[in-house]
Amino acid sequence: MGPLATGLGEIYMWTVRYKPRGDGASVEDGKPGWQSDGSYLTPEGRKLTTDFERAAYLRTVQDWIIRPQLKTVPGVAGVDSIGGFQKQYQVQPDPAKLVGLGLSFADMAMAIESNNLSRGAGYVEDNGEAYVVRSAGRLESMEDIGNVVVTTRGGVPIRVKDIAEVKIGRELRTGSASVDGQEAVIGTALMLIGGNSRTVSALVDARMKEINGALPAGIEARTILNRTVLVDATVKTVSKNLMEGAFLVIFVLFLLLGNFRAALITALVIPIAMLLTMAGMVQGRISANLMSLGALDFGLIVDGAVIIAENSLRHLAERQHKFGRRLTQPERLTTVIEAAEEMIKPSVYGQAIIILVYVPLLTFTGIEGKMFQPMALTVIIALAAAFVLSLTFVPAMIAILITGRVQEKENHFVRGIKALYEPALRRAIRRPLIFIASAVVLLVGAGLLFTKLGQEFIPTLDEKNIAMSALRIPSTSLSQSQAMQLSVEKAIKKFPQVATVFSKTGTAEAATDPMPPNTSDTFIMLKPTEEWPSPALTKEELQQQIEDAVGALVGNSYEFSQPIQWRFNELIAGVRGDLAIKVFGEEFEPMLQVANQIAAILRGTKGSEDVKVEQVGGLPFLEIKIDKAEIARLGLSVSAVQDVIGAAIGGRDAGVVFEGDRRFAIIVRLNDELRENMEALKTLPVPLPVVTKTGRPPTVMLKQVALFELSEGPNQISRENGKRRVVVTANARGRDIASLVSEVQQKVAQQVQLPGGYWLTWGGQFENLAAARQRLMVVVPGCFFLMFLLLYTALGSPRDALLVFSAVPLALTGGVAALWLRGMPFSVSAAVGFIALSGVAVLNGLVMLSYIKQLVDKGFPFQAAIYEGAVTRLRPVAMTALVASLGFVPMALATGTGAEVQKPLATVVIGGLISATLLTLLVLPALYARFGKSKVAADIIGLPEQKAHEGVVIK
Repeated sequence: MGPLATGLGEIYMWTVRYKPRGDGASVEDGKPGWQSDGSYLTPEGRKLTTDFERAAYLRTVQDWIIRPQLKTVPGVAGVDSIGGFQKQYQVQPDPAKLVGLGLSFADMAMAIESNNLSRGAGYVEDNGEAYVVRSAGRLESMEDIGNVVVTTRGGVPIRVKDIAEVKIGRELRTGSASVDGQEAVIGTALMLIGGNSRTVSALVDARMKEINGALPAGIEARTILNRTVLVDATVKTVSKNLMEGAFLVIFVLFLLLGNFRAALITALVIPIAMLLTMAGMVQGRISANLMSLGALDFGLIVDGAVIIAENSLRHLAERQHKFGRRLTQPERLTTVIEAAEEMIKPSVYGQAIIILVYVPLLTFTGIEGKMFQPMALTVIIALAAAFVLSLTFVPAMIAILITGRVQEKENHFVRGIKALYEPALRRAIRRPLIFIASAVVLLVGAGLLFTKLGQEFIPTLDEKNIAMSALRIPSTSLSQSQAMQLSVEKAIKKFPQVATVFSKTGTAEAATDPMPPNTSDTFIMLKPTEEWPSPALTKEELQQQIEDAVGALVGNSYEFSQPIQWRFNELIAGVRGDLAIKVFGEEFEPMLQVANQIAAILRGTKGSEDVKVEQVGGLPFLEIKIDKAEIARLGLSVSAVQDVIGAAIGGRDAGVVFEGDRRFAIIVRLNDELRENMEALKTLPVPLPVVTKTGRPPTVMLKQVALFELSEGPNQISRENGKRRVVVTANARGRDIASLVSEVQQKVAQQVQLPGGYWLTWGGQFENLAAARQRLMVVVPGCFFLMFLLLYTALGSPRDALLVFSAVPLALTGGVAALWLRGMPFSVSAAVGFIALSGVAVLNGLVMLSYIKQLVDKGFPFQAAIYEGAVTRLRPVAMTALVASLGFVPMALATGTGAEVQKPLATVVIGGLISATLLTLLVLPALYARFGKSKVAADIIGLPEQKAHEGVVIK
């Protein structure tokens, strides 16, 4: 059973290597480390003179020094090793001597096993002391193994060394590794499912530093991949965006409120709400990362506080003007309470609606749920904390600290906005149908524009590194594949932008990511862009240059991606490509025909790259077919013949040798020269189940009871839900995945004819987009209905609720236009932006319309109430929209790691709030003028220059 980890759990990798002589590795004869003759002396006193011995010792250091210590790190599910050679004590018999003595591989293995035992025999007492009895008989060296007696002939013992060579050998590897064009040993720490990658990788890194200090002289473990670097880079980007957004929001607060103390009180909501949010995240076990913090906007958080602060200042100014003096503290408290009560209903319902619009994200399941549920929970916690502060902290602080004179004088910025707004507002009230029709045209245009946008699940995160899969023909051996891979690495390492390149070929020991020996996973770790010779060179251009360079090497085909994106795609569809088309059926031949037709279609489709058909055939087999009639005549069984084949070629386990707490296998098998000689294999002795007078069982040659054939068989047989399948994969480059899938599906339906009983399924990242889209189509209408109910409860009229709710579709026009202008496809990240946008649009509409209704209820003429209410609420509406949009500006312009995920969200909100604000300030009054309560006869323009209350400035 493997470790409880997924491919995404590969959080930390290192290579074990010898320090170059003269570069941190001293040369001192007789002491462990490099020797003057070029050999390496181990702490155990063994001199390593060959490349094989040194590579095997590095693997020993990895398996028996590094791995046990890292497995104790909290959160580590396992430690995988690949590369080098696992040390073995190999007993390599001479087949001719076995035949001459009538012995078999099994005889030798059983002899070694029976002579490699330690047993206990209770205890004895002597003079009041108890002695534990132990009979030690373990084999401790090659000499011990060579002296084991296998049998006797004529009273003469036949020892292992008489009929076999005992040596330190290499195991039959299934995988190898290399770093910067040289074979190496690579270790991988696998994180336990559910762990925090940053925390666990940081703990592994700290332990690795301790381990490095205790490794044998001249050996070091060099980190080549640390997930903490990427996580810290994304968190740094998010933190930078939040800080810059906070400064912009605070600047706007000081600019529009026009009062230092009031702006400072409102701005204090940001850090306090953030602290409360962090506390909620700790309690909810939500880690701080790109997704959980990616939708936070301090402008959105302070919207409620802005509304309360602005209304409180206006009321204080009016009360001071009425009394003609400064207010006492009880009067300030009473005034602020009245101002807060006036805004409680729109504020409470508005904030509830903003929180409600994030609820659909909580219904996501699967991968999309794991990604976006933390985001929704974090935003909801932050909004709830800010909402409480806006109704408690902000009014109290304003009443206590705003002690000076509050003037009804607006600053130049607000007066300039109002000067532009008032004429347009008069026209909107006088000719509402023109403005309404214009809004409808914009809405229809946005709908048509949306159909032109591409679609993807989430934008691809630039991991600042490149992953490349190198494939060869299925018959390529591991040694040949590794030799070819070294050439690939050397070609890549020539690029000055590359810091290091390392590869895994074949399957590692733990087989968490099984691969055939003809496949190599290559990780290209890039230097920071500021260290590139040409900073203007993009990563995509560099990748193309690398692809051109390695493409010149014969015998390889390549597939490019990114390390985490690889694993992410594997979790989604079981393959690494962005798109996976799976052909299911009974026989491989028709499945391959269909798969090749689909691959041809993909290669001819724009935006489809790295098209590959799963290698299911072409693997060479040496089939040894046992002649059942002949073995029956000789009295042999199939298992007896198979035991000989398995032991001679594959090797038979004959126990272990302990070197301290290290255990190394004893293997009985042929030497490599005989294993690779077909004629020698045919002459292997197969003992017969009879005994001659001499006591030696007769033998027959293997070729007498078996037929040797070379054939071609399946390279791999993949199944899904119990059915055979062949997969065609491709990556989307320069095009969104949804439009690519749509086009390919149409072409496949028209050009590919499936045999009866065969079918296709489509997988990849677009599956998550489809699942999220389907979930939103069900949940969002229900959420909108609840939003409408809240508006109805707040306004008491379905007509008024519908008028405010109209701000939602009208506000989306700006978001769609912004995506189109920036060339961004629609994604779940953009959908989160639309969700935030709809909440702010409804909040602003509710703030304006609720005040207009208050004025109507106070007896204002209908059009005068609309004009007065709209002008009075201009500043809070403009402030909430401005602070919310400016809070997202750093996200929209960011270039750091992880910025790709935030950009669509920020782009939608900024573009949407521009249209939403204009629509709230002009279209909503026009809608209310046309469809609101019964009009009065007087026209606003005909009224005697009735103006809204001037804004306030406090000295």
